[in-house]
Amino acid sequence: MEEHLLIGFAAIIVLGIGAQWIAWRVGLPAILLLLVCGFIAGPATGFINPDKLFGDLFLPIVSVSVGVILFEGGLSLKFSELTEIRSVVRNLVTVGVLVSWAVTSVASYFLFGFDYRIALLLGAILVVTGPTVIVPLLREIRPSGRVGSLIKWEGIVIDPIGALLAVLVFEAIIAGGVEKATEQVAFNVLKSLAVGGVLGFLSAQAAILILRKRWVPDHLENPVTLMIVVGVFTISNYLQSESGLITVTLMGIVMANQRAVSVKHIMEFKETLRVLFISTLFVMLAARLSADDVKYVMNFASLGFLLVIFFIGRPLSVFISTFWSDLNLKEKVFLSWMAPRGIVAAAVSSVFALRLYQAGLPEAVHLIDLTFLVITATVVVYGLTAFPLAKKLGIANPNPQGVLIVGAHAWARNIAAFLHENGYQVSLVDSNWANVSSARQDGLKAYYENVVLEDVSEDIGLDGIGKLLALTPNDEVNSLAALRFIEFLGRSNVYQLPRQTKFRTVSEQTIPKHLSGRLLFASDATYGNIARRFSQGAVIKKTPLTEEFTYESFKEHYGDKAMPMFLIRENGDLIPFAQDNVPSPIAGQQLVALVENDKENGKKEG
Repeated sequence: MEEHLLIGFAAIIVLGIGAQWIAWRVGLPAILLLLVCGFIAGPATGFINPDKLFGDLFLPIVSVSVGVILFEGGLSLKFSELTEIRSVVRNLVTVGVLVSWAVTSVASYFLFGFDYRIALLLGAILVVTGPTVIVPLLREIRPSGRVGSLIKWEGIVIDPIGALLAVLVFEAIIAGGVEKATEQVAFNVLKSLAVGGVLGFLSAQAAILILRKRWVPDHLENPVTLMIVVGVFTISNYLQSESGLITVTLMGIVMANQRAVSVKHIMEFKETLRVLFISTLFVMLAARLSADDVKYVMNFASLGFLLVIFFIGRPLSVFISTFWSDLNLKEKVFLSWMAPRGIVAAAVSSVFALRLYQAGLPEAVHLIDLTFLVITATVVVYGLTAFPLAKKLGIANPNPQGVLIVGAHAWARNIAAFLHENGYQVSLVDSNWANVSSARQDGLKAYYENVVLEDVSEDIGLDGIGKLLALTPNDEVNSLAALRFIEFLGRSNVYQLPRQTKFRTVSEQTIPKHLSGRLLFASDATYGNIARRFSQGAVIKKTPLTEEFTYESFKEHYGDKAMPMFLIRENGDLIPFAQDNVPSPIAGQQLVALVENDKENGKKEG
C-alpha cells in the first residue's frame, strides 16, 4: 500500500514537471501538456487516482496551493504599471465580470437545460482567468506596451473576485428565497472584503516588520513568509469562506509596492513554488475526471457553449469595459482573445459540485465536467493562436533581438552605433550625463539612470530588448546590472565583460556564476584591453561567411588581430560570443569582430 502511494505521488510530480520541461522545449503551452498528462494518467489508464492518494486532504491541498499561487501573483503587481490602465483594469474586474457572468449563465441555461441556479453558479465560476495560465502565456508571447500589464493585472485580481462571486452564488442557492438570499449575499460581500482587506494588510505589514527588523536569519526568511501566507489564508477562510484568496492577493500587492525591504528573493522562491504547484495541481485535477465525465461534454451543446464564450462572452466583456478607454482597436482585439481559465476555476468547481450534489442538486456534478472542458478548450485555442494573432497585430515580440548596453562611453557607443546601423534596436544606460548626452547626439537612445537602483527597469523601456551587455569599467556595476536584469531577460541573455584585477585577468571559473552574467567575447576582453584596441584604431567589421571563406579561414587570416564579438544568423538573430558557449559559425551567417586597423583592413565595414 505504501509503495502504491509513493508511486502515485512521485508520478504526479514527474508528470507535472516533465510536462513543463517538454512544453518549453517544443514551444507549446505548458498547461496543455499538463492536462493531457492528467487525462492519460487518470481517465484513460486509471494509473493515478488523487482521491485515493490524498483522501479528505485533497481539496485542502488544492486550496492552500492556490493561495500561494495568488500571493506570488500579487508580488508581481506594481502600482506604477497602473498609470495608464487603472480605469480599464477596474472596469474589467467589475463591469467585465458581470457581462461575462450574464452571458455564460444564459448560455448554459439554454444549451444544457440546467436549473437556473446551477447556470448562475457555472457562469460565476467561469469569469476567472488567472495567473496559472496567463503568466506562462505572457512569458511566451511577450506583448509590447501596456497590453501585457493589463492582462496580468486582470488575470491576478479577477481570481479572488471570481471565487468570491462563486461563493456568494453558492450561498444564495443554499439559503433559498430571494429576500433571504439577497440579505445573506450583501452581508457576506461586506464581510469578505473586510476580512480579506484587514488580514491582507496586517499580514503584509507583519512580514515586512519581521524582514526589516531582521528577526529571522536569511535562510528562514522565505519559509517564515510562506508560513505567514498559509496561516493568514487559513484564518481568513475560517472567518469567511473563500476570503483567503483576497487576503493573500492583497498581501502580495502590499509587499510588492513597499520600499522598506527587498522582496526579490521571496519572489524567486515563490515562483519556484508556483511552478511546482501548477504542475502538480493540473495533473491531479485532470486525473480526477472519469471517462463518463469526458463523454458528457462531447456534444454539439458543448461546442455551442464554447463558441459563445470565445466569440460573444469575452469580446462583449472587453469592448464594454474599454468603451471609454484610449486602447486602440488592435489592443482591444488581442485583449478579447486572451482569457484562458485556470486552476481557480477547477478548484472552485470541484468544491461546489460535491456540496450541491449532497444538497440535492444532481445537475451540479456536471459543473466539473464543463469547467474542465472550458479550461482545456481555452488553453488550447488561446495558447496556440494568441501569439500568431499578437504578431499579426504587431503587438508582440517573443524573440526580441534588441540590446541594452550598460555604459555609454566612447567605445560602447561605437558598438551601439554599429548594431543600430545593422537594424537592431539599441538602448544605452549610464549614470554619467556627459556619456548619455554624447550618445543622444549620435542619434542613439540613451537613459540617464543608475542601473543598480531598485526601480531602474521601470524607467527603461524594455520592449524589444532581449539582451543586456554590461560594458562599464566597473566590474561590480557590471555584475549588479547583470543580476538586476536576469529576472527580465533570463540568465542566458545577460552578459558582462570579464573582470580584471590589478595583476591579472580573472578567469570565469573564479567568479561565482550566480553573481555575474555570462562573460563576453574572450578571456582577455576586459574593459582596458578593448579600450586599448579602439584607441589604436581597431574597427568593428562584419564578414559574411561562405563555403570558401569559413570561420576557420577568418581565424587563420586575422589571428589574434581580431576579436569575435557577435554572430548574425540567417534569420537575423544576434548571438554574442560568450566564453561559456562559443557559437559555431557556419556558411550563410555573418561574423562581427573587432579587427585591428592595418593596411589591409583600414575602415569599418558592414
